[in-house]
Amino acid sequence: MVNVDRRTVLRGAAVAAGGAVVGGPFAGFAARAALAESAPAKQAPLQPVADEADGEVRLWLPEGFRYRSFHDTDRDSVVLGDGTVLPGRHDGMAAFAGPDGNLILVRNHEVNGPGTAFGPGTPYDGQAQGGTTTVVVTPHGEVADSYTSLNGTMMNCSGGPMPWGAWVTCEETVNGPDVGADFTGTPNVDLEQRHGFVFEVPADGQSDREPITQAGRFAHEAVAFDPKEGALYLTEDNFGFPSGFYRYLPSANPMSTGRLGNDGRLQMLTVVGAPNAHLEATQEERATYRVEWVDIDDPAPSFPYTPGEPAPTSNNDAIVYVGKQGFEQGAAYFSRLEGCVYDHGVVYFCSTQGGGPAEDSFGPIGDGYGNGLGQIWAYHARSQLLQLVYQSPGADTLDLPDNVTTSARGTLVLCEDSSGDNYLRGLSRGGQIFDIALNRLHSTGGAPRFGDEFAGSTFSPDGGTLFVNIQASRGMTFAIWGPWGQIGV
Repeated sequence: MVNVDRRTVLRGAAVAAGGAVVGGPFAGFAARAALAESAPAKQAPLQPVADEADGEVRLWLPEGFRYRSFHDTDRDSVVLGDGTVLPGRHDGMAAFAGPDGNLILVRNHEVNGPGTAFGPGTPYDGQAQGGTTTVVVTPHGEVADSYTSLNGTMMNCSGGPMPWGAWVTCEETVNGPDVGADFTGTPNVDLEQRHGFVFEVPADGQSDREPITQAGRFAHEAVAFDPKEGALYLTEDNFGFPSGFYRYLPSANPMSTGRLGNDGRLQMLTVVGAPNAHLEATQEERATYRVEWVDIDDPAPSFPYTPGEPAPTSNNDAIVYVGKQGFEQGAAYFSRLEGCVYDHGVVYFCSTQGGGPAEDSFGPIGDGYGNGLGQIWAYHARSQLLQLVYQSPGADTLDLPDNVTTSARGTLVLCEDSSGDNYLRGLSRGGQIFDIALNRLHSTGGAPRFGDEFAGSTFSPDGGTLFVNIQASRGMTFAIWGPWGQIGV
């Protein structure tokens, strides 16, 4: 646990790293204070805009922007082109170029708990209800086709697009017949397979339903791929415990093989000279750290159990098993790492409850590990430098950032996941934060759903349309288009 001496070491590590040359996408962010509230960007006022699907107001947007919703499981059951009844809890998503000027969306469904798998074909686990659906749409959100592309997985939270034309989807759980009940208290006895893995889904087809087990069994959130190094970076959202930042190194670069191999090494990030650095805590201005990586020797554990009986290994023990291997070697503590995205040699990732007093317990912590309102980190792959690029000074500025994507101009688009008003926020390369959209969704019964989170933000390949989900037990997807350059996105 952090103490006065360790904080002193951390400050020294940061100062030593701060003298290094940091260029590229770091440069703009580094020009501003990470802790102080940025001078506001030229904020385009948000205003109510009618949904082109039916005329209802579900979003507030800047002037000149339009949107269409689709696949709304709150209004009616949605039946896909293959006959699948669409599950809810729309989450992570990516957009790819499709046929005839259309776009292909591969979208996660973060459904937990044992139950019959949705969709046709042979699921990974016949008693798991999550997975991905693929949707062919016009740039303005008109659905041309849709189908199940992965089924039989659980808690498909976020993931990341791969440059060879695939989506990697992440299970944010370690449920399985070998693990006791998770936070819901629901027994895992009926499950057929171990969960807590990542799966590859081709943009235009079906997943092979084979997990990439060597990329770890933990509470995965999102991934980002560095094509130059052939490394897959992975975030962990281990809600009640410290989370780690990982990378997976396949034995062959997937840019050559066209897919992720299941024969690589999993590693965790550590701060040089500061074992178990409490990076969930408030950081100094432009905090920058030299980092290195430690190997995880047992990335895909199986635990003993008797079929048909509750497993003796608790969920809390299972969910920290992989991370503890890194923490015992000095891996850094983060708070709830969620969305991540790769851009020109830099991996940006969100720490949802980062910033605030350091935790004095490893957990479990009931309201989540971390006492802040959110941090945005950047890892520079070539120089192996980690830098804080933004830390929320208050809920009105940025409140619990979750998923993230980047625009063609390099602006980060952050999805909020709070219990209050949820915004899409822009974070410019100059460190300025501003509002892009506000959730003003109501249920079919008229009740406000302003606390439903934004998730799965992703731009079309040409940058003209932003697709995003609003996730709850019943979810929906939006296509948003307009003069992005005029608002700095």
